[in-house]
Amino acid sequence: MDQLDKGCLSSMYKAIKVIVKGKVQGVGFRPFIYNLSKKYHLNGSVQNNFDRVVIIAEGEERLVKKMVDEIKKSPPKLAKINEINIHQIPLAHYKEFTIIPSVKNGRSIPWIPADAAICEKCLEEMNDPYNRRFHYPFINCTQCGPRYTIISRLPYDRSNTTMKEFPMCLDCEVEYEDPWNRRHHAQPICCSDCGPTLTLYNQGGKTLAENQSAITQTVDLIKKGKIVAIKGIGGFHLACDAYQEKVVDQLRLRKKRPQKPLAIMVKSIEVARNLCFISSQEENLLTSPEMPIVILKRKREGVVPPNISPGLSTIGVMLPYTPLHHLLFENHKLECIVMTSANPSGLPMLYSDDHLEHLQNICDNILTHNRKIDFPIDDSVVQCDAENAIFVRRARGFVPEPLKTTSNVDHIIALGGNQKNTFSVGKQNNIVMSPHVGNLENEEMIDSFEEQLHHYKEFLGVKEKYMAIDKHPLYASTSIATKLNRKIISIQHHHAHHVSCMEDNGLNKPCLGIILDGTGYGEDGNIWGFEFLYGDAKSFERLAHLKSTPLPGGEKAVKEPWRNAVGMLLYYWPQEGKELCMKLFPERLKEINIMEQMIVHQMNTPMAGTCGRLFDAISAILGICSISTYEGEAAIKLSDYMNRTELESTGEMYSYHLITHTPNQIQLDLSPMIYQIIQDKFQQQSITTIIQKFHNTLVSCCVQMVLKVVKNRPDLNRTVVLSGGSFQNVFLAREIQKGLEKEGFNVYTHKHVPCHDGGLSLGQIIIAAHQL
Repeated sequence: MDQLDKGCLSSMYKAIKVIVKGKVQGVGFRPFIYNLSKKYHLNGSVQNNFDRVVIIAEGEERLVKKMVDEIKKSPPKLAKINEINIHQIPLAHYKEFTIIPSVKNGRSIPWIPADAAICEKCLEEMNDPYNRRFHYPFINCTQCGPRYTIISRLPYDRSNTTMKEFPMCLDCEVEYEDPWNRRHHAQPICCSDCGPTLTLYNQGGKTLAENQSAITQTVDLIKKGKIVAIKGIGGFHLACDAYQEKVVDQLRLRKKRPQKPLAIMVKSIEVARNLCFISSQEENLLTSPEMPIVILKRKREGVVPPNISPGLSTIGVMLPYTPLHHLLFENHKLECIVMTSANPSGLPMLYSDDHLEHLQNICDNILTHNRKIDFPIDDSVVQCDAENAIFVRRARGFVPEPLKTTSNVDHIIALGGNQKNTFSVGKQNNIVMSPHVGNLENEEMIDSFEEQLHHYKEFLGVKEKYMAIDKHPLYASTSIATKLNRKIISIQHHHAHHVSCMEDNGLNKPCLGIILDGTGYGEDGNIWGFEFLYGDAKSFERLAHLKSTPLPGGEKAVKEPWRNAVGMLLYYWPQEGKELCMKLFPERLKEINIMEQMIVHQMNTPMAGTCGRLFDAISAILGICSISTYEGEAAIKLSDYMNRTELESTGEMYSYHLITHTPNQIQLDLSPMIYQIIQDKFQQQSITTIIQKFHNTLVSCCVQMVLKVVKNRPDLNRTVVLSGGSFQNVFLAREIQKGLEKEGFNVYTHKHVPCHDGGLSLGQIIIAAHQL
């Protein structure tokens, strides 16, 4: 070839280096690139570099461009591309396109793949009598199946997962090694010849059946009204027929969960539609690769008994997300089953076959498998407000996706709060949040927390220097951090909420924050939770708040909402208030007298001004919930009235006072509202009307409080973040946002993490980074 021909060839051909960052591990990205290289006749290589994929592609310029366009527009379903960098490089004249071994860089941020629901192709194969994986309950490929729950260490190779105990058969090995096959490097790959198996036990531990026979018998047992513990991707569920009210009562009794809603799994989206109203956004969530539990509004004519979610108009629904789940519904005997975590309330998840003896006390039978779970994980829970998805519990399918930050969080770990705990681990400019851990109220939960924290540190190669914790001196995180002997950074609870929402929305400049919460340790020694703050990660000011009232019995009042009401009434109206208390709670006369003395002598009676306790008091006054059997029950049941019917927006509200002590300190006094609510109750006004006026009042006072704050301080940034557990109340969040936006404010709510204490560790780690 002469010099002219070589010049023409080089002008037609191009070589590029493409670096793809994001969720590109364990999602079939390398075989996807390999297939594109064949489609567009390109040579070069593709390689995993722990937190990125590096592609070298040589070929005709227009075809190289087509490959890049397809990577951007049509990546694998489970992939999430955060960044693509393209560099032109000299031609190296590769002879072919190859997948080359991974390289691990110790400073890289590993993207640990999340567990994914069974994909459509695997579902088709599982239902095909001529396929070698017909009815195999562990079928998976690069686009679905267990990931996070089976990883023992990184990098994500089969030898580092619990699947290492199952040597591949020849057929699976051929698929695994074939770059054209959709199971190429699918680490959990297996079949009935080489993979995990199912076993059904009776209550005494005797084997009843295996594999397909075990599934058939499980279905029959559930249909007969039995409670079966079923081992899934992240742990054991308790399952029973959701249409049988008596067996649901029995499950509640055994699990010690008298009122808290139970999730159901339905056979199909069509069944879900028969039971609930479903928007397009809710359907998208139900059918997504994550397949979370979605909180839906139930139809009145639905056949699901009321004891699935007592006192509520909503129900948590999920679709089958594992092959085993689909097989349970396969023979049309079952349509809707309860699927709730098998642990007794307040204790860690049960996920190992070592836990079978604990299960025997709460179920009739156990359907388990011999694929070990290294990382237990609960189902994610999401609710929708129009097009916005709100995390109630961030877990399976979404964890452990890293969150990018502009803050240097390297070597910092934030331990979160005591309720709905999550922790956050920092590495360079990335934050990896744990899944929902639970309430750190006993030794078992603390042990579970410490075990998961240790696992994350090992995974990420993090040796922490700093521990960010809540300022509450009695939180478990304080003793955990002290034991680890690292530099401790204590952070105010509501400041962490404020910054959590800022970080969730990429905000850096100081802004206003409305934090409506249950309980948080205040800097004045009182319990805060109805706060108007201004600041950023560096510092904050408390500009306004709800007036504090006594909380007789402290923690006991959190579990007995009627005590909140008594504390408020005795404080605001010492004489008339006692008469009102006796009229509202006649069965509590003796206790009311004792509480009166507790308040007078300030015995075990902290002062609290929180939105959660306010909801508790109103719920008790209206006779909706006087004793909480689960966290937030009184507030949840009260706010549920706002979902029950299409309420006419009357705009009616109760009275309240905004009291200015100093330009930087405004108090909200809601005693006029409380008194008027009691009078409306005695005059037998409609409960729904009272609750609507109560909600309207809270919306109004929040908007007016912000207006008063900025009138006093016109220099303040007119950006507002909304955070705290009370913003799970969709009406409050939506209407406060609308009200402030009408007044010209920019308002932000949570997007990627929960607004409650499940998002607390995100704020803590950012504040700690700025303090350092």
